Amino acid sequence: MPADLLGGFAGPTLLKQHGIGMIAPFDFALDRELWRWAPDDVSLYLTRLPYVPVPMTVEMASAIADVDAVYRASRDVLTPEPLVVTYACTSGSFIDGVAGERALVQTMRAAGAPAAVTTSGALTEALHLLGVRRLAIATPYIEPVTKRLICYLDERGIETVSAVGLGLLSHIWRVSYAEVVDIVGAVDRNDADAMFISCTNLPTYDIIEPLERALGKPVLTANQVTMWAALRAMGREAMGAGQCLVEASRPAAA
Repeated sequence: MPADLLGGFAGPTLLKQHGIGMIAPFDFALDRELWRWAPDDVSLYLTRLPYVPVPMTVEMASAIADVDAVYRASRDVLTPEPLVVTYACTSGSFIDGVAGERALVQTMRAAGAPAAVTTSGALTEALHLLGVRRLAIATPYIEPVTKRLICYLDERGIETVSAVGLGLLSHIWRVSYAEVVDIVGAVDRNDADAMFISCTNLPTYDIIEPLERALGKPVLTANQVTMWAALRAMGREAMGAGQCLVEASRPAAA
Protein backbone atom coordinates (compact mmCIF):
# COMPACT_ATOMS: atom_id res chain seq x y z
CA MET A 1 0.00 0.00 0.00
CA PRO A 2 1.47 3.39 -0.97
CA ALA A 3 2.65 5.33 2.08
CA ASP A 4 0.90 8.47 0.89
CA LEU A 5 -2.49 6.80 0.29
CA LEU A 6 -4.07 8.88 3.05
CA GLY A 7 -1.97 11.95 2.38
CA GLY A 8 -3.93 15.09 3.15
CA PHE A 9 -6.67 13.13 4.91
CA ALA A 10 -8.59 15.51 7.18
CA GLY A 11 -11.27 13.23 8.53
CA PRO A 12 -12.47 13.07 12.12
CA THR A 13 -10.01 12.24 14.87
CA LEU A 14 -10.42 8.69 16.15
CA LEU A 15 -11.60 8.82 19.76
CA LYS A 16 -9.97 6.64 22.38
CA GLN A 17 -12.64 4.13 23.35
CA HIS A 18 -13.63 3.10 26.86
CA GLY A 19 -15.92 0.13 27.28
CA ILE A 20 -18.82 -1.30 29.24
CA GLY A 21 -19.22 -5.07 29.32
CA MET A 22 -22.94 -5.85 29.07
CA ILE A 23 -24.37 -9.23 30.10
CA ALA A 24 -27.90 -9.52 28.72
CA PRO A 25 -30.56 -12.26 28.74
CA PHE A 26 -30.65 -14.54 25.70
CA ASP A 27 -33.81 -12.84 24.37
CA PHE A 28 -32.59 -9.26 24.73
CA ALA A 29 -33.45 -7.36 21.54
CA LEU A 30 -32.79 -3.68 22.33
CA ASP A 31 -29.03 -3.32 21.88
CA ARG A 32 -29.52 -0.12 19.91
CA GLU A 33 -31.48 1.51 22.74
CA LEU A 34 -28.59 1.01 25.15
CA TRP A 35 -26.22 2.77 22.75
CA ARG A 36 -28.37 5.91 22.80
CA TRP A 37 -27.27 6.72 26.37
CA ALA A 38 -23.59 6.12 25.56
CA PRO A 39 -21.18 8.99 24.77
CA ASP A 40 -19.34 8.72 21.46
CA ASP A 41 -16.15 7.47 23.07
CA VAL A 42 -17.80 4.67 25.06
CA SER A 43 -18.29 1.25 23.47
CA LEU A 44 -20.62 -1.50 24.62
CA TYR A 45 -19.34 -5.08 24.61
CA LEU A 46 -22.47 -7.25 24.71
CA THR A 47 -22.79 -10.94 25.43
CA ARG A 48 -25.88 -13.11 25.97
CA LEU A 49 -26.66 -15.58 28.72
CA PRO A 50 -27.48 -19.16 27.60
CA TYR A 51 -30.93 -19.90 26.21
CA VAL A 52 -33.49 -21.07 28.75
CA PRO A 53 -36.49 -22.88 27.15
CA VAL A 54 -39.18 -21.50 29.48
CA PRO A 55 -41.56 -18.49 29.27
CA MET A 56 -41.04 -15.24 31.21
CA THR A 57 -41.90 -16.56 34.66
CA VAL A 58 -40.27 -16.61 38.08
CA GLU A 59 -38.52 -19.81 36.97
CA MET A 60 -37.01 -18.10 33.92
CA ALA A 61 -35.85 -15.08 35.91
CA SER A 62 -34.17 -17.39 38.42
CA ALA A 63 -32.53 -19.39 35.63
CA ILE A 64 -30.96 -16.34 33.98
CA ALA A 65 -29.67 -15.22 37.38
CA ASP A 66 -27.58 -18.40 37.69
CA VAL A 67 -24.27 -17.21 39.11
CA ASP A 68 -22.21 -19.82 37.24
CA ALA A 69 -23.58 -18.58 33.91
CA VAL A 70 -23.01 -14.97 34.94
CA TYR A 71 -19.44 -15.79 35.95
CA ARG A 72 -18.72 -17.33 32.55
CA ALA A 73 -20.35 -14.42 30.72
CA SER A 74 -18.31 -11.97 32.78
CA ARG A 75 -15.10 -13.76 31.84
CA ASP A 76 -16.12 -13.77 28.17
CA VAL A 77 -16.74 -10.04 28.09
CA LEU A 78 -13.49 -9.04 29.81
CA THR A 79 -11.28 -9.57 26.74
CA PRO A 80 -11.68 -5.97 25.39
CA GLU A 81 -10.93 -4.66 28.92
CA PRO A 82 -14.16 -2.87 29.90
CA LEU A 83 -14.02 -0.48 32.84
CA VAL A 84 -17.27 -1.91 34.26
CA VAL A 85 -19.34 -5.05 33.72
CA THR A 86 -23.12 -4.77 33.88
CA TYR A 87 -25.80 -7.41 34.37
CA ALA A 88 -28.50 -5.86 32.16
CA CYS A 89 -31.63 -7.64 33.31
CA THR A 90 -34.18 -6.30 35.76
CA SER A 91 -36.04 -9.48 36.70
CA GLY A 92 -32.90 -11.57 37.02
CA SER A 93 -31.40 -9.04 39.41
CA PHE A 94 -34.46 -8.67 41.67
CA ILE A 95 -35.92 -12.18 41.57
CA ASP A 96 -33.92 -13.40 44.58
CA GLY A 97 -34.13 -10.17 46.53
CA VAL A 98 -31.29 -8.00 47.76
CA ALA A 99 -29.15 -11.04 48.58
CA GLY A 100 -29.51 -12.27 44.99
CA GLU A 101 -28.61 -8.87 43.56
CA ARG A 102 -25.52 -8.68 45.74
CA ALA A 103 -24.51 -12.21 44.71
CA LEU A 104 -24.57 -11.14 41.05
CA VAL A 105 -22.33 -8.15 41.79
CA GLN A 106 -19.93 -10.34 43.77
CA THR A 107 -19.88 -12.89 40.94
CA MET A 108 -18.93 -10.31 38.31
CA ARG A 109 -16.22 -8.91 40.58
CA ALA A 110 -14.89 -12.41 41.30
CA ALA A 111 -14.66 -13.01 37.54
CA GLY A 112 -12.38 -10.00 37.24
CA ALA A 113 -14.71 -7.07 36.55
CA PRO A 114 -13.06 -3.82 37.74
CA ALA A 115 -16.54 -2.59 38.72
CA ALA A 116 -19.95 -4.27 38.56
CA VAL A 117 -23.53 -3.03 38.20
CA THR A 118 -26.94 -4.70 37.97
CA THR A 119 -30.16 -3.18 36.67
CA SER A 120 -31.99 -3.53 40.00
CA GLY A 121 -29.02 -2.21 41.93
CA ALA A 122 -28.87 0.72 39.51
CA LEU A 123 -32.57 1.39 40.09
CA THR A 124 -32.17 1.71 43.84
CA GLU A 125 -29.08 3.88 43.38
CA ALA A 126 -31.09 6.21 41.12
CA LEU A 127 -34.07 6.29 43.51
CA HIS A 128 -31.83 7.27 46.41
CA LEU A 129 -30.15 9.99 44.34
CA LEU A 130 -33.55 11.47 43.48
CA GLY A 131 -34.90 11.08 47.02
CA VAL A 132 -37.72 8.78 45.91
CA ARG A 133 -39.47 6.83 48.67
CA ARG A 134 -42.82 6.01 47.05
CA LEU A 135 -42.88 4.48 43.60
CA ALA A 136 -45.40 3.48 40.92
CA ILE A 137 -44.21 0.62 38.72
CA ALA A 138 -45.26 -0.50 35.25
CA THR A 139 -44.02 -3.91 34.08
CA PRO A 140 -44.54 -6.30 31.18
CA TYR A 141 -44.53 -9.26 33.59
CA ILE A 142 -47.08 -11.68 34.95
CA GLU A 143 -48.19 -10.98 38.53
CA PRO A 144 -45.81 -13.35 40.39
CA VAL A 145 -42.78 -11.69 38.77
CA THR A 146 -44.10 -8.18 39.44
CA LYS A 147 -44.62 -9.17 43.10
CA ARG A 148 -40.94 -10.16 43.34
CA LEU A 149 -40.01 -6.63 42.18
CA ILE A 150 -42.26 -5.14 44.87
CA CYS A 151 -40.58 -7.32 47.51
CA TYR A 152 -37.12 -6.32 46.31
CA LEU A 153 -38.02 -2.63 46.50
CA ASP A 154 -39.46 -3.12 49.97
CA GLU A 155 -36.15 -4.61 51.10
CA ARG A 156 -34.46 -1.49 49.77
CA GLY A 157 -36.80 0.78 51.73
CA ILE A 158 -38.93 1.82 48.73
CA GLU A 159 -42.73 1.64 48.99
CA THR A 160 -44.64 0.58 45.88
CA VAL A 161 -47.88 2.57 45.86
CA SER A 162 -49.23 0.99 42.67
CA ALA A 163 -48.19 -1.67 40.16
CA VAL A 164 -49.57 -2.86 36.83
CA GLY A 165 -48.19 -5.64 34.61
CA LEU A 166 -48.98 -6.55 31.02
CA GLY A 167 -48.94 -10.28 31.78
CA LEU A 168 -46.54 -11.16 28.96
CA LEU A 169 -44.70 -14.47 28.82
CA SER A 170 -42.53 -13.71 25.78
CA HIS A 171 -41.69 -11.22 22.98
CA ILE A 172 -41.58 -8.26 25.35
CA TRP A 173 -39.44 -6.28 22.90
CA ARG A 174 -42.44 -6.09 20.55
CA VAL A 175 -44.39 -3.85 22.96
CA SER A 176 -44.91 -0.44 21.35
CA TYR A 177 -44.31 3.00 22.82
CA ALA A 178 -48.08 3.55 22.77
CA GLU A 179 -48.65 0.43 24.91
CA VAL A 180 -46.00 1.58 27.39
CA VAL A 181 -47.63 5.02 27.64
CA ASP A 182 -51.02 3.38 28.25
CA ILE A 183 -49.77 1.22 31.11
CA VAL A 184 -47.94 4.17 32.67
CA GLY A 185 -51.16 6.18 32.58
CA ALA A 186 -53.01 3.31 34.22
CA VAL A 187 -50.56 2.93 37.12
CA ASP A 188 -49.60 6.54 37.93
CA ARG A 189 -50.82 7.98 41.23
CA ASN A 190 -50.49 11.41 42.79
CA ASP A 191 -48.77 9.98 45.87
CA ALA A 192 -46.01 8.33 43.81
CA ASP A 193 -42.76 10.32 43.88
CA ALA A 194 -41.65 8.72 40.60
CA MET A 195 -42.52 6.11 37.99
CA PHE A 196 -40.45 3.04 37.12
CA ILE A 197 -40.89 1.14 33.85
CA SER A 198 -39.34 -2.29 34.36
CA CYS A 199 -37.57 -4.72 31.99
CA THR A 200 -34.54 -4.05 29.80
CA ASN A 201 -36.46 -5.62 26.89
CA LEU A 202 -39.08 -2.84 26.96
CA PRO A 203 -38.39 0.14 24.64
CA THR A 204 -38.54 3.50 26.43
CA TYR A 205 -35.86 5.98 25.35
CA ASP A 206 -38.00 8.39 23.31
CA ILE A 207 -40.93 8.51 25.73
CA ILE A 208 -39.10 9.24 28.99
CA GLU A 209 -38.98 13.03 28.65
CA PRO A 210 -42.58 13.40 27.32
CA LEU A 211 -43.88 11.20 30.14
CA GLU A 212 -41.99 13.23 32.73
CA ARG A 213 -43.53 16.43 31.40
CA ALA A 214 -47.01 14.88 31.40
CA LEU A 215 -46.75 13.32 34.87
CA GLY A 216 -44.70 16.05 36.53
CA LYS A 217 -42.33 13.54 38.13
CA PRO A 218 -39.24 11.48 37.28
CA VAL A 219 -39.75 8.49 35.01
CA LEU A 220 -37.06 5.86 35.35
CA THR A 221 -36.67 2.90 33.03
CA ALA A 222 -34.62 -0.29 33.19
CA ASN A 223 -32.26 0.49 30.33
CA GLN A 224 -31.88 4.10 31.44
CA VAL A 225 -30.82 3.28 35.00
CA THR A 226 -28.56 0.46 33.78
CA MET A 227 -26.62 2.72 31.43
CA TRP A 228 -26.64 5.64 33.88
CA ALA A 229 -25.13 3.53 36.66
CA ALA A 230 -22.57 1.83 34.41
CA LEU A 231 -21.38 5.18 33.07
CA ARG A 232 -21.38 6.65 36.56
CA ALA A 233 -19.13 3.80 37.73
CA MET A 234 -16.70 4.92 35.00
CA GLY A 235 -16.92 8.56 36.03
CA ARG A 236 -18.94 9.43 32.95
CA GLU A 237 -22.39 10.91 32.26
CA ALA A 238 -25.25 9.35 30.32
CA MET A 239 -26.63 10.99 27.20
CA GLY A 240 -30.32 11.81 27.63
CA ALA A 241 -31.10 15.50 27.45
CA GLY A 242 -34.22 16.43 29.40
CA GLN A 243 -34.41 13.15 31.35
CA CYS A 244 -34.66 13.91 35.07
CA LEU A 245 -32.18 11.26 36.18
CA VAL A 246 -29.56 12.32 33.65
CA GLU A 247 -30.01 16.03 34.40
CA ALA A 248 -29.89 15.47 38.18
CA SER A 249 -26.53 13.71 37.82
CA ARG A 250 -24.79 16.53 36.00
CA PRO A 251 -22.55 18.89 38.00
CA ALA A 252 -24.11 22.24 38.76
CA ALA A 253 -22.89 25.05 36.53
CA ALA A 254 -20.32 27.29 38.20
